[in-house]
Amino acid sequence: MKLREKYFRWVGIPVFALFLTLVIKRGEDAPLWERFLTATLITGFFWNGAFMIFIYFRKKFPFIRQTPRRILITIVALSIFLIVGDTAICLILGKKTLAQLSDPAVFFKYTDINFLASFFIGSIYENVYFFEQWKNTIRLNEALKNQQIRTQFEVLQNQMSPHFLFNSLNTLTTLIAEDQEIASEFTQKLSEVYRYILANKEKELVQLKDELEFAQAYVYLLRMRYPENLTASFSVDEQYQRKHIAPLTIQMLVENAIKHNVISKAYPLHIEVYVENGRSIVVKNNLQSKKVIEKSTKTGLANIKKRYEYFGKKNIDIITTANNYLVAVPLISLVNEQDQPLVAEL
Repeated sequence: MKLREKYFRWVGIPVFALFLTLVIKRGEDAPLWERFLTATLITGFFWNGAFMIFIYFRKKFPFIRQTPRRILITIVALSIFLIVGDTAICLILGKKTLAQLSDPAVFFKYTDINFLASFFIGSIYENVYFFEQWKNTIRLNEALKNQQIRTQFEVLQNQMSPHFLFNSLNTLTTLIAEDQEIASEFTQKLSEVYRYILANKEKELVQLKDELEFAQAYVYLLRMRYPENLTASFSVDEQYQRKHIAPLTIQMLVENAIKHNVISKAYPLHIEVYVENGRSIVVKNNLQSKKVIEKSTKTGLANIKKRYEYFGKKNIDIITTANNYLVAVPLISLVNEQDQPLVAEL
């Protein structure tokens, strides 16, 4: 901005001086080049002086709420500068004598021109400055807003690992009581699964391919507890596996199905994971709700909704029918791994 202003000022001075020379003559018979040179010197003096006044009072009153006071004081200071400066220039250039300047008609001969020129140039400076301040205010507000959203998102991310561990330890406690050998195998698989969480919990997005592999490993752990009563199918075409999803989304939805539904020989639970219309990943289970829901940290589905609000999308579709429960989560498309997330339009 400073560089642009410098060029604007030093190009504007001769251009404006030329305008004054050609348009405003007021009976002067001096050659054109002499009048242009004089106009350039006077314009340069007043423009640079006015510029220093503007900059001084901008630093003195930098905030937008101080704009009326800054403008008022600037006008007073500029008026004094124009009157005193015009008198000084006239004496230095020999255009007038002290005796002539004692006549008000002579003293104020060019005051109207000086004020009009200063008003025109000053309006440009003030409008540009106000616009820059306004842009900076919006930029700051957006930065603060984004930081607030980022902080909220990080809180949601930090919920995931304790949430997963809490529920896994509950499962492990049950297995230890039922079969210590399976519990030992579960512990080994759990360590492998948890490595995925540690590697991805700080990420906003992961590839659907990686999330599916993790979800399948998680289902494997669940099947240790429900070997005959739980089945799961993953049907996702390879063309969609490079799309992205918030980490642990599928795992949380699978966990939600386990938590809220009866699983027994009489009522086996089947979970399906598939892509709908190329835009959403769907987790579907047959509906056989428990009368009494097991103790929950209540961070699963709510966490997913809030994380997707961070990406500007709230359309996490939840559909309940007489026989099934479905949750559809938008897939996110990235041009490359460094790009910002763009949620696929539904």
